[in-house]
Amino acid sequence: NCLIGFNTKIWHFSHIMSDAQLGENCNVGQNVVISPGVILGNNVKVQNNVSIYTGVVCEDDVFLGPSMVFTNIINPRSAIVRRDKFVKTLVKKGATIGANATIICGNTIYENAFVGAGSVVTKNVKKNSIVFGNPAKHYKSIKKL
Repeated sequence: NCLIGFNTKIWHFSHIMSDAQLGENCNVGQNVVISPGVILGNNVKVQNNVSIYTGVVCEDDVFLGPSMVFTNIINPRSAIVRRDKFVKTLVKKGATIGANATIICGNTIYENAFVGAGSVVTKNVKKNSIVFGNPAKHYKSIKKL
């Protein structure tokens, strides 16, 4: 019960769960988890070992670097079920998220933004900006690609 667009490639050991939507010309690397309700636009590149949890929407032309991860609960606990408290995260068109970055739920990464490898995003990332660090901080603005 998921939708997978034309010419989308999914590599070994990846799990695409029900109600997920993947656009056309996407590339999903190996050992990726795409949870129920996730939406990926067209031409999204998902590198190996990425976890994309319920509540995440990635628009067209987004790049998700190796082993980066999204969260979807603000205060997770093993003994408390909080499936009714998933928080949405939006990655806008053309954004890039570097390897091993963590995106805390509830934030928006705006158009053509670049999140550096290993960064922890705790707030919105402005359009056409580069951020990096823990917590991720604005470094500079870039011209639209």
